[in-house]
Amino acid sequence: MSSPKHQGQRPTLEAVAELAGVGRGTVSRVVNGAPGVSAKARAAVETAITQLNYIPNPAARSLVTSRTDCVALVIPESESRLAAEPYFSAVIRGVSTELADTEMQLLLILVRDRRELDRLTRFAAARRVDGVLLVSIHDDDPLPGLLEEMRMPTVLAGRRSPDESLSHVHSDNVGGAVTAVRHLIDGGRTTIATITGPLDMDVGNSRLRGWREALAERGAAVDERLVAVADFTEEGGRTAMRDLLDRAPGIDAVFAASDVMAAGALTELRERGRRVPDDVAVIGFDDSVIARHTTPALTSVRQPIEAIGRSITRLLLAEIAEPATAHRQLVLPTTLVVRDSA
Repeated sequence: MSSPKHQGQRPTLEAVAELAGVGRGTVSRVVNGAPGVSAKARAAVETAITQLNYIPNPAARSLVTSRTDCVALVIPESESRLAAEPYFSAVIRGVSTELADTEMQLLLILVRDRRELDRLTRFAAARRVDGVLLVSIHDDDPLPGLLEEMRMPTVLAGRRSPDESLSHVHSDNVGGAVTAVRHLIDGGRTTIATITGPLDMDVGNSRLRGWREALAERGAAVDERLVAVADFTEEGGRTAMRDLLDRAPGIDAVFAASDVMAAGALTELRERGRRVPDDVAVIGFDDSVIARHTTPALTSVRQPIEAIGRSITRLLLAEIAEPATAHRQLVLPTTLVVRDSA
């Protein structure tokens, strides 16, 4: 590294660049937590910042770049759902981890009704945040379209449909469901029901599609009486299991589209005197902490939820740094974790 000029003056961005031996733009990207900087260059810039005791001027940077150094994580769910569903806390951990080494602040926003949606829309239109992360997307949710019209950098955890136009990251929901149902068939199960998530969400439809595909590829009949639609809650899973048993008492296996719903199904099976897995095998989806604490321990499709949080954050930071960046889609793999329930 060369020696910076103007010793004794307040360190500038140019002084950091000179000491680090890189361009001004590289220093700016490091300071703003943007991608596209090599590890070697980033280390040189960080060393120079430390040596010079350089402190970015947030107000000046905001005037020049119109940046707020804040991103919003928007979850259109209630506080009770947020607390009860491990998926959300895992996504939040992933987002927080990815932002930890940047200057970005994270704003968590719950949207529970039209009033809160309108308030968030005004907030975004005023450019009070640099970008938005959206979780738990329903296909009729107006917010993604509104943000797209505003040209607000936006990345989804999940998608509205297979034709999603915004950048998004999701697990291989179809493949995970196929793997789960194949496991049940290979285990000798012949009457395999499914408890779906909401069918106005792509995740609910995709996991139902995987159930259908696995049965079809093994030549098994697809009986619509074996499909119960629920809402990703424990009570919803319990109610769906009750309905399935009433309609088809001979069920010997259940694939639930979430661990939370599977836990509800286990409760109902126990109250009905059905032994798991002897009488009915049960598989969930997520491999959350719930799966390891049910009785019996739950076989579940593991999806990398924290990785989803990290990935959507990386994509968003890239779109904030380079607004012309093409929208991207990532599909993360799933694996089946076999425990006592199936």
